[in-house]
Amino acid sequence: MRRARFLAPWKDSPTKPAIYHCISRVVDRRYVLGDDEREQFRKFMRMQENFSGCRVLSYCIMSNHFHVLLEVPPMPQGGISDEELLKRLRATYSELFVATVANELAEARKEKRDDWAAEIHARFTYRMHHLSEFMKTLLQRFTRWFNRSHNRSGTLWEERYKSVIVEDGIAARTMAAYIDLNPVRAGMVSDPAAYRWSSYGEAVGGGAKGNGKKSREGLVRACIGHEGVGFEAERWKDASRIYRRLMEFALERKKGRAQMKKDRKAVKPEMNTAEILEAEENRTNLPDLKLAGLLLHRVRYFADGAVIGSKAFVNEAFEGARERFTAKRKDGARTMRGCGKDAKGLLWSLRDLRVRI
Repeated sequence: MRRARFLAPWKDSPTKPAIYHCISRVVDRRYVLGDDEREQFRKFMRMQENFSGCRVLSYCIMSNHFHVLLEVPPMPQGGISDEELLKRLRATYSELFVATVANELAEARKEKRDDWAAEIHARFTYRMHHLSEFMKTLLQRFTRWFNRSHNRSGTLWEERYKSVIVEDGIAARTMAAYIDLNPVRAGMVSDPAAYRWSSYGEAVGGGAKGNGKKSREGLVRACIGHEGVGFEAERWKDASRIYRRLMEFALERKKGRAQMKKDRKAVKPEMNTAEILEAEENRTNLPDLKLAGLLLHRVRYFADGAVIGSKAFVNEAFEGARERFTAKRKDGARTMRGCGKDAKGLLWSLRDLRVRI
């Protein structure tokens, strides 16, 4: 019997969203996701996002696996309106089907049958604002499309997907950058902006529809959501400066003249990377710049650590799942080792993983 997935203990909170880093790999890790497949996967992901009420903060679709940083907000108190339900249904269902549901809802409201209307809502809302339902629907729908397109049958994905609970703020921003740097780590591109099937590539390049608004909204939330910022595309300039700086440090690049002139007040031109990191005031909005050193390495904690965040955040999650641990374990936060050692003092993991395995 497989162990239950770690879920945020506040997942049923009426106000607090939960963020998860989710990963799934193609069976046998075969390289079968080409350009058409990745484009179709992104389409299904956006459709499921619009239907479910969950929001993609960051993503990257590779040749044999994908990463999604997903925010799962609570269902609004009192549920969603009829209008909102129909709007979400249009994301995945035909207009004929939506019209049928709309007529049924109109009849229920006309007869003042709130119980009937509630039953209609319940047919669909159980799949909304729910991590497992989001992932299950996305994976199943893509598998059906892939099998039809390639004249095959059977499972496409290796085992069940992995998920890690992520705290907002430093942890979410770091995880988003780690996801967007996947194609750089794999040697596919030298700049994350050049990879089309990632949140940063879509945000900068515009995506299939030429605007990239969805990705910009998600990255704004990942970068500065802890400051009370929502999915506000108009804050992209602020978020992108922070986000790009973090990735530039990971890539150990020197700024070009145009960029250096633009950021002259932010970073002293005469300081190199090491000097900036060691300075008492590094003249950036990133107190976590030292985490950049781990972003170009595979960090197992980000896939298997169960919970990633500050010490207080990890301990809160530990207390919420106390029954899963022995009485000998007194707290949850564990210092990362190996490639994760650069996170010391900033990020902790719930699981204490062995290194070099």
